[in-house]
Amino acid sequence: MTNEKAVAERLLHVEAVKLNPDHPYTWASGWKSPIYCDNRKVLSFPYDRDFIKSELCSVIFQSFPDIDAIAGVATAGIAWGAMAADQLKLPFLYVRPKPKDHGLGNQIEGSVSPGLKVLVVEDLISTGKSSLQVCDVLKEAGVEIAGMVSIFNYGFPEAASAFEKAGVALISLTNYTALSELAVSTGKISESQLVELMKWRESPATWGR
Repeated sequence: MTNEKAVAERLLHVEAVKLNPDHPYTWASGWKSPIYCDNRKVLSFPYDRDFIKSELCSVIFQSFPDIDAIAGVATAGIAWGAMAADQLKLPFLYVRPKPKDHGLGNQIEGSVSPGLKVLVVEDLISTGKSSLQVCDVLKEAGVEIAGMVSIFNYGFPEAASAFEKAGVALISLTNYTALSELAVSTGKISESQLVELMKWRESPATWGR
């Protein structure tokens, strides 16, 4: 199993995750949020990147040993998926949010064939909607989805419900609870700020309004 605390520590160390309950961020959805996650920043830090890559490969090797290929979710999941595929010596492909509007019009890039058993690698899980859409695209191509591994998971109940309904196994290297508790123990946020962080996850659409 993954070391959630150690992965969370790396994300906080390189400031891939920022926590600021007093001055919340605004997501593209319009939600106000005390947290902002951009795991792509880890790619600029070789030792932290290597640690998370190793954790990712360990989870894939242990939990999904019989897969045929790895698929990255564009764009943030591409680098992690490609590194894992290289380490595990597996074929790699990636899935765009929508088909290209020129050339061959591909939505899936890489070699894909019906019956292929694929693990999807994602950057982070929020509501799970866009991540599961990638699984749908692969299924339409005749691919069998072995499951999905993400770097970070906000832990929204609606995401857990969506993955369960879709029948897609999900493992995340670390999550919102582990990261928030670590931030308190290391003095990055206070106990009162932790309370606000937990309130946000209960109702992210209305928090801060």
